[in-house]
Amino acid sequence: MTDPMRIAFLLSGGGRTLANLAEQIDRGAVPARIVLVIASRADAYGLKRAGELGLATCVQNPQEHADTAAFSDKVFDAVRRAGAELICLAGWLSLLNIPDDYAQRVVNIHPALLPDFGGKGMYGRHVHEAVLADGRKVSGCTVHFADQTYDTGPIILQRRCEVREDDTPDTLAARVFEQECIAYPEAIRLIADGRVSVEEGRVRVG
Repeated sequence: MTDPMRIAFLLSGGGRTLANLAEQIDRGAVPARIVLVIASRADAYGLKRAGELGLATCVQNPQEHADTAAFSDKVFDAVRRAGAELICLAGWLSLLNIPDDYAQRVVNIHPALLPDFGGKGMYGRHVHEAVLADGRKVSGCTVHFADQTYDTGPIILQRRCEVREDDTPDTLAARVFEQECIAYPEAIRLIADGRVSVEEGRVRVG
């Protein structure tokens, strides 16, 4: 039996995705262990959730560093010290410079079907407002490898949900989050099982 994959979890907000992943790990559905939670804000509620789960935490505020490079160095120093093999972003709002030793080892979940409705400023409620304004009939979520820009890395998997005529940003967000709770653990499980590779910029699942 192989050791569980060691995960560093990065967040900026409430930590609902963290709580869902921790529950899936506890149930034995994902062969992983969360070794560190990093927040980009000291007041992120996700830190409280992490503490309740007994997880190690730290804060790295991008505003306290000279530039993205310095901020990224501090984040990845903490990740290396924790021995994390995979970094999971969820509601993490700060761009990172991903070093070579963590290339294709950083994953993100986005609350829309990329490549639509991604990019700088497209997070949380903003995404769902844009989907509704565009008149889309289908939305969902995307798990992808992160690269050096926002929401542009190779897609691992997507899950879809309907957009209803009477949807508000909040009701659509709730339906998308239901799919996120399935998609992220599934993608992490595939990676932990060694079934994911990237060939010519595309993800292959074996």
